[in-house]
Amino acid sequence: MPDATYPLHSVRGTGIVRAMNDAPHAQPSTSHSGAPEASIGAVLDLIAATRADAQARLMEFLRIPSVSAQPAHAADCRRAADWAHGQLQAIGFASRLVETAGHPVVLAHHPGPVTQAGPAPHILYYGHYDVQPAEPLELWTSPPFEPVIVQGRHGARVVARGAVDDKGQVTMWLEALRAWHDAAGGPPARVTVVLEGEEEVGSANLEAFLHRHADELRADIAVISDTGMWDIDTPAITTRLRGMVYAELRVRGPSRDLHSGLFGGSALNPINALAGILARLHDDAGRVQLPGFYDRVPETTPGQQAEWAELGFDEAAFLGEIGLAAPVGERGRAGLDRLWARPTADINGIWGGYQGVGAKTVIASQAGAKVSFRLVGGQDPATILDSFRSFVAAHAPAGLQVEVEAHSLAPGFEVAAGNPWVDLARGVLAEEYGRPAVTIGSGGSIPVVESLRRILGLDTLLMGFGLNDDQVHSPNEKFDLRCLDHGTNAHARLLGAAAGGRIGEAGR
Repeated sequence: MPDATYPLHSVRGTGIVRAMNDAPHAQPSTSHSGAPEASIGAVLDLIAATRADAQARLMEFLRIPSVSAQPAHAADCRRAADWAHGQLQAIGFASRLVETAGHPVVLAHHPGPVTQAGPAPHILYYGHYDVQPAEPLELWTSPPFEPVIVQGRHGARVVARGAVDDKGQVTMWLEALRAWHDAAGGPPARVTVVLEGEEEVGSANLEAFLHRHADELRADIAVISDTGMWDIDTPAITTRLRGMVYAELRVRGPSRDLHSGLFGGSALNPINALAGILARLHDDAGRVQLPGFYDRVPETTPGQQAEWAELGFDEAAFLGEIGLAAPVGERGRAGLDRLWARPTADINGIWGGYQGVGAKTVIASQAGAKVSFRLVGGQDPATILDSFRSFVAAHAPAGLQVEVEAHSLAPGFEVAAGNPWVDLARGVLAEEYGRPAVTIGSGGSIPVVESLRRILGLDTLLMGFGLNDDQVHSPNEKFDLRCLDHGTNAHARLLGAAAGGRIGEAGR
């Protein structure tokens, strides 16, 4: 491939000037003097020539059943961490496992090139080596931890648990770093890698890790590939994520289960009361009825609306793929606006009473539900949780005992307009795909993004290569090899572009 050319960006980064070899235990054993503007062509050629080897390494990674939610796989999670640790050591990183109260974190550093112009930009790559449980196993077309390559509508794809979330996407930037090491002696920028093993179970120990190692983790930008493209041909950068409040509502009435014939019509039924409370969460227009719920929700700008309109989102087709015909949500709002820029409330689980085979005429003494709120803009999770508690109390009938327990709180995230790393990545993706990259939102939440900003002062570049049909968290999870290949190239280009443009250094 021809050498790429990159614009010089005159922007100010985070002002990190602390040398990486000041960090405890973080000194890579070697440095190099690679010239990114002269090396990118060789790096891309090497990626193309060693594609089969890269796929083989991905298959090794996928064979490790690193299911963080299941204690039986604790040793496998450590084996996955050891595997990644060894891969990083092999390409010149000073890597170590950092123990936590749960699964270990892989932490690795490379000082980048030796230059006379001062320190190179510093990029922190974050990913996770843990995966979701594979159940229900009977719905897989092949064993979930025996990866296979099969043909799909976009060509070859790898099918396995973790194929896209997140081992395949981690592999892209690992292989880009490997190619820079083999072709140019090392990456053209300073690089820190953080791979955790508890993302799929809520990252309970990650914040403590970030606080404890903050000095060696501060960088110019964090890069995460755990998001998606607009479609197989259109690269995308995710610039907004919804936050979340996840709560459990438990209600209690009589002191014991009751015969519905003997007590029905007189005794309070907790299931009826719970259903009544939950039914009031939305009005007929689909708006959430918590007090003050929309107070800090911004309207989407005309420019953003125009850009999303140009994407040509077909909501009927989007829903048709999952067996639905009609959209729900706030009436009068465009589909992408509802999915990416508006808050929501959903009941995620509900229980109470007899659920076995046949009939049992019982008024249960208690019932419960799990409820989540996706947040946007300036919505404060603690405020929304308090509002939910007030809402429940206001609609609970006399005699009903109510308890609301919070399981997770995370604010929404949005990259500021004009972020130079987004501009840089859009240029890189346009070169790789031969068409403009689009900026999109995500209805989901990636809590680490908010943690990185709050604890380390880091913005995050969300440059992912997944597709809507990858069946994330479902049986037969897959990752198209076309996405794997483009993603590896794009990450290699991003490293060269960042170093070649000296982004984050100007103005120091």
